[in-house]
Amino acid sequence: MSDWTSLWYVWLILLMVFLLLLCGVSASCIKFCCRKKRLPVETFPRHPCDLTVIGIDSDSTAHSTVT
Repeated sequence: MSDWTSLWYVWLILLMVFLLLLCGVSASCIKFCCRKKRLPVETFPRHPCDLTVIGIDSDSTAHSTVT
């Protein structure tokens, strides 16, 4: 049976996995904290809209030429 201290690559792999997990948890915490402190921003600013409605009755010449 081999000694665990001679298997340096196993310790290196474990250290890399631990560092990746630590970085992921840290990034998630930072992202959560920044999202919580930021004020909500509207993606599209609201502008007043102009709406024009033109009423056409059935006796209109414009209606008869369109249909």
